[in-house]
Amino acid sequence: MPIRWYGPADPEDPTYRHFNRIVNLVLHTMVFAALNSGLWFVQNMRHPFSHLAWLTEAWALVLLVQLISVVVRRPQAPS
Repeated sequence: MPIRWYGPADPEDPTYRHFNRIVNLVLHTMVFAALNSGLWFVQNMRHPFSHLAWLTEAWALVLLVQLISVVVRRPQAPS
């Protein structure tokens, strides 16, 4: 089920900011998957790229840090 936001977009709302961070993480992950799979495909077909493993690992680490940031900054449930 897609994420829906009901009401006006208020950048000061913690829930709105959290969903914004989630959407940014998903977009970052999609770009990572598309570019890396394309680069690995090209490398396996014809063109050796000696630093591709390093690039993939570094980018995956950045994604992991972003994921941890999204989880840690999650707003607390109202009590």
